[in-house]
Amino acid sequence: MRSVYVIRRPVHNSYLVRQQDRRRRRELASVLLAFVPVAFGMLGYVWLNLQLVHIGYEVHRLERVLQLEERRERELRVEAAYLSSPERVRTEAAQGLGLVQADLDRLVFFEELP
Repeated sequence: MRSVYVIRRPVHNSYLVRQQDRRRRRELASVLLAFVPVAFGMLGYVWLNLQLVHIGYEVHRLERVLQLEERRERELRVEAAYLSSPERVRTEAAQGLGLVQADLDRLVFFEELP
């Protein structure tokens, strides 16, 4: 509502001085002192859970690698058993190298010296 009796004047606040409110500072400090430990606790909790998840993935990966290595070891044991079988060695010597079994009359025995 406008009235002819009200005169508006601009306000000049250039001479005002801002003073520190000590009570407000204390309240802010108390809030920060209450909040900072809680925030660090929450960050620590989140970090620990992230580490737990990371370690879980690492354990799973290592278990998978272990299973693959155990499987490879079994395959190598089977292959070594096949390659070292006397029947296979005899066949390979006869066919691949042309070796024959020696006759008893061609064998020379040595006596051991005392």
